[in-house]
Amino acid sequence: MGRYSINTKMDAEDVVEAAVDYFGEEGLGLESSDVGACCATFEGGGGFVRINVDAGDPTEVELVTREWDHDVKHFMTKIK
Repeated sequence: MGRYSINTKMDAEDVVEAAVDYFGEEGLGLESSDVGACCATFEGGGGFVRINVDAGDPTEVELVTREWDHDVKHFMTKIK
């Protein structure tokens, strides 16, 4: 299991929306659940991705994953 964090200048809602676009059914095809203003969970392929966002300046993003480390690292470069 991997645990990652990054700070971004993006708004919290924009980070969650970007995560849904990237990991969700239209992106990597993971099933999304618990999507809200500050968090989202994606499952599939024998693993998961959980994202928690803490609004602020900068916005703090924490990602926890199993089996999707490579894709989480790529997503982090997109929201940096």
